[in-house]
Amino acid sequence: MARTEAKCTSCGRSIPGPGSTQFPCPSCGETTIGRCARCRDQSVRYTCARCGFEGP
Repeated sequence: MARTEAKCTSCGRSIPGPGSTQFPCPSCGETTIGRCARCRDQSVRYTCARCGFEGP
């Protein structure tokens, strides 16, 4: 079975790495949001691909 590499929802960089995180969408809970350390630190916006929720 092939593993898919986790990517930052904002910039597309590979995660995990120091300071990165993954969590369910705060709105629908059905999509996993990935955030790299850079995007978290700079509060880069992300959008849930399923419901369109936008977060910092």
